[in-house]
Amino acid sequence: MNIRKVNIYIAFKLPAAWLCGVRLKEITQKHALTTVSYKWINQNPFQSMYFAVQSMAAELSTGSLVMQAIRESKKEISMLVLNHKGSFYKKAVGRITFTCEDGLKLEEVIQKTFNDNEPKTCWMKSIGRNERGEIVSEFDFEWTLKSKI
Repeated sequence: MNIRKVNIYIAFKLPAAWLCGVRLKEITQKHALTTVSYKWINQNPFQSMYFAVQSMAAELSTGSLVMQAIRESKKEISMLVLNHKGSFYKKAVGRITFTCEDGLKLEEVIQKTFNDNEPKTCWMKSIGRNERGEIVSEFDFEWTLKSKI
């Protein structure tokens, strides 16, 4: 996937994420990195980043891996978040980087989805770290994948 094209897609299809500063920075078959920086538009009353903005950045790190895996499979598969959980450990200030390293597990799930013609789910974790490398938050997203055929 082309990072620039994904960020343009965010601007037009997810304008709230774009305005809050959520950006895809790196993607491979194994992992994806997204960033967001604390600023006026994404603050909460406690002088840190609003939890929903962190969730958007974390979801993008998992969702971009799902989109990439579907594209590479050349199969018609729909994707949707079914559930998510979030945990918060420190105030999110400065630049926060979310990393998901669950890309390799998607190949098997996509193949099963297509072979069985039954919806499958896949939990993926994204960890948010501040500029010091400290974990500020963790999110788990349950993606549901369903063959369109």
